[in-house]
Amino acid sequence: MKIMDDNELLLRLSNGDRSAFDALYTKYWEKVFNSAYKRLKDEGLAKDVTQDVFIQLWTRKSTAPIENIAAYLAVSARNSVFKHLEKAAKYTSLADCLVEPESHSGHADGTIIHAEFLKGFEEILKTLTPQQQMIFNMKFNEGLTSQQIADELQISIKTVRNQMGRALQTLREAMFLFCVIFSIYNR
Repeated sequence: MKIMDDNELLLRLSNGDRSAFDALYTKYWEKVFNSAYKRLKDEGLAKDVTQDVFIQLWTRKSTAPIENIAAYLAVSARNSVFKHLEKAAKYTSLADCLVEPESHSGHADGTIIHAEFLKGFEEILKTLTPQQQMIFNMKFNEGLTSQQIADELQISIKTVRNQMGRALQTLREAMFLFCVIFSIYNR
């Protein structure tokens, strides 16, 4: 493809020209990646964000005109990073607060704490509604997808996702409290 300016590439992209998209991708990939990496400090996540930005560019190619592709990609990268960080912040890392007996070598009560944690987790699961318990079990113990669960229970996939979301919210709140109590205990 001969050298074209961004406006011509955008015009061709809006008409579905794959080679125009490839030219923009080649020209701006590194800038988008660097912008994401600067904020995330994780190469894999930065590559994922960069991929998402270019997927968005391709999927919206004919909807609204883009006047400044460099600015559009920079804002898209920033927004994608923020979405990723917001999503990640919703989840408490169990790895940060799970107690493994071997990690407490020298602590006589490490095994007891681990057993208590598992017992507590089972008790929290019992507070879920019967449908939430069933869906949670099918998802995490049986490894079924949301669609498979919906098909098996003869409910909509939206119901499966809503019930799973409620169950995970309950568990997340309880695990947050556990992590707080555990961190106080370990001081």
